[in-house]
Amino acid sequence: MDKSEWEGPSGNSWAAEWRRTDRSFAVLTERLLSRLRGQRFTQAIDIGCGAGELSLAIARGRPDARVVGVDVSPALVNAARGRASNLPNVAFDLADAAAWQPPAGIAPQMLVSRHGVMFFADPTAAFRHLADIADSGAQLLFSCFRDPLDNPFFTEVGRLLPQVPPPPPADAPGPFGFARRERIAQILEGAGWEAVAIDAFDFPMVAGAGDDAVDEAMAYFTSIGPAARVAKELEADARDPFFERLRRLCEDNLRDGVVSLAAAAWIVSARKAG
Repeated sequence: MDKSEWEGPSGNSWAAEWRRTDRSFAVLTERLLSRLRGQRFTQAIDIGCGAGELSLAIARGRPDARVVGVDVSPALVNAARGRASNLPNVAFDLADAAAWQPPAGIAPQMLVSRHGVMFFADPTAAFRHLADIADSGAQLLFSCFRDPLDNPFFTEVGRLLPQVPPPPPADAPGPFGFARRERIAQILEGAGWEAVAIDAFDFPMVAGAGDDAVDEAMAYFTSIGPAARVAKELEADARDPFFERLRRLCEDNLRDGVVSLAAAAWIVSARKAG
């Protein structure tokens, strides 16, 4: 998955389903917010902000801070702007963070991202640019997925398809592009960041909840992600058995009105060198 996917089909899907995607990442979002508490900043950028959940939460909790969310997807940026009408201290820019320029006189002191940094075509150049536009001593905090094998939320659904998708190429732009901690450290240190810390964080990723949790989860898995794209192209004789297998998976992972599967992330922090 590359930038063009987010500018088009993937961005459109995630924008249409932002309520479900916000819910799926809720535990991770709260962990990132907890890591920001106690940090001092008045200017922040949210890299690959999606529909804006993290940007909005930061802006609500820090009325004295100016927050800018940046994303390449027109649909996601429009969704984020629609949610921000009552928050004067947050704005959303349609741009690639690898080349985004802040307004004159603005230098971010905090750079954050919830799973938005893995899609850069040239991540070292992107993080070097982000360091260049950041304030002296700026802090960086982001999350990204670990190895696909540590993320049943994705792999279990893929295994149900008639033809199991091949694993993504190692280190290629995409959801698992930052799976290797050694690569993360090498990129950041080569791009002008220091004091790099990379911590594992496991969390339940929610696909459905409430009285119709299984149906909600079915809708999630058939609307978002690579398995959804493949499922839409299946012929009826293959699609129906896939849906049956998918429903059993959702039912097997239903607990207390919530369908969730395990997910595994890195939470990465660093400081601008110099």
